[in-house]
Amino acid sequence: MLDMKKFRENFDAIAEALGNRGVAKETLVEVKELDAKRRELIAQTEQLKQERNSVSAEIATLKRNKENADEQIAAMKKVGEDIKAIDQELIAIEERVTEIATRLPNLPASDVPVGADENDNVEVRREGTPREFDFEPKPHWEVAENLGILDFERGAKVSGSRFVYYKGLGARLERAIYNYMLDMHITDHGYTEMITPYLVNDIAMFGTGQFPKFKEDVFQMNDERGLTLIPTAEVPLTNFYANEILDEAELPIYFTALSPSFRSEAGSAGRDTRGLIRLHQFNKVEMVKFATPDTSFDELEKMTDNAEDVLRGLELPFRTIVLCTGDMGFSATKTYDVEVWIPAQDTYREISSCSNCVDFQARRAKIRFRNEETGKTELVHTLNGSGLAVGRTVAAILENYQEADGSVIIPKVLVPYMGGITKITK
Repeated sequence: MLDMKKFRENFDAIAEALGNRGVAKETLVEVKELDAKRRELIAQTEQLKQERNSVSAEIATLKRNKENADEQIAAMKKVGEDIKAIDQELIAIEERVTEIATRLPNLPASDVPVGADENDNVEVRREGTPREFDFEPKPHWEVAENLGILDFERGAKVSGSRFVYYKGLGARLERAIYNYMLDMHITDHGYTEMITPYLVNDIAMFGTGQFPKFKEDVFQMNDERGLTLIPTAEVPLTNFYANEILDEAELPIYFTALSPSFRSEAGSAGRDTRGLIRLHQFNKVEMVKFATPDTSFDELEKMTDNAEDVLRGLELPFRTIVLCTGDMGFSATKTYDVEVWIPAQDTYREISSCSNCVDFQARRAKIRFRNEETGKTELVHTLNGSGLAVGRTVAAILENYQEADGSVIIPKVLVPYMGGITKITK
């Protein structure tokens, strides 16, 4: 959520920045006009309340002196009615401003490239050389089904499309991957491991920016509690400190967690209908940081490097891009996507998205810290990133490490996690 004071003081610059994110200027003009009207009405009602207090004292004096106060009482009745009418108008304005403001995306950082969609993203680096096969590489779902380690047909039978069973060494591979990721983030990168709730309330979903705008993208429980299955562990991890004030000395704080992620994938009909790329339920290792405003962009660079480290260890080719204004997520001010090479598609596909949300989520979730120098409280900066999406990592390994006979070599770093198994064969 945006800072309304900054919105008033820097309207033209903010309108241009949000325009680059697809927000119509008319929407922002409406907020500006409503905000001006709100402040005007507040001034009016405060003046009327002062008048009411003054005349109420006058009425009390008249009554003590046994004098007639009918005129003043009638006037105060009118003032009371005016105050009530203004208050009702204020409520309506506040509701409309909140309705719009909570759906406005974060402001892009000044160095984020301006663009309309993914075609305007900018590559910043790539590492590793895609393997040259002496046979036609198969897509990961064919590799896995031939090996009997993934079963999409039975997943669909039990739960519908975009669900899958992992079986045997497929399940072992998934477990090996996320244990490797967690160990790396904890031991090498300094994160604290967490196990979070997988169901959260609406307040938590609002805090990280999923609600109210993206309710169609989630799965909600159909009961009086109104809980939601988490779309990412970012939600419970970030809300861990909701409504709290941290000491500056505690920052930065690093959390990591493995969790299932539940996505309705609304609007993705026809995209990635086969395989592990776009499921309704998948495992993901999440990274979340809480930082001071002057360090958060450095922390974003470190977080992105942490995600890349996983791919370096697995010896998978990847590239890193910075997302343009039209392709960034709602809460982000700057985002790097790390994309892994997928041979059967002859392209790179997103496997991690690392974002600095600055104070956008902290304002919604009321997460602050006390500045050691000034003693004042400030909003923390929050960051989040995939470290990595586990199913997509499985897909990348199956495709990059496949052999002509249909077997799959296990990356060296995963062999200890696989109990010494070096190859999956039929």
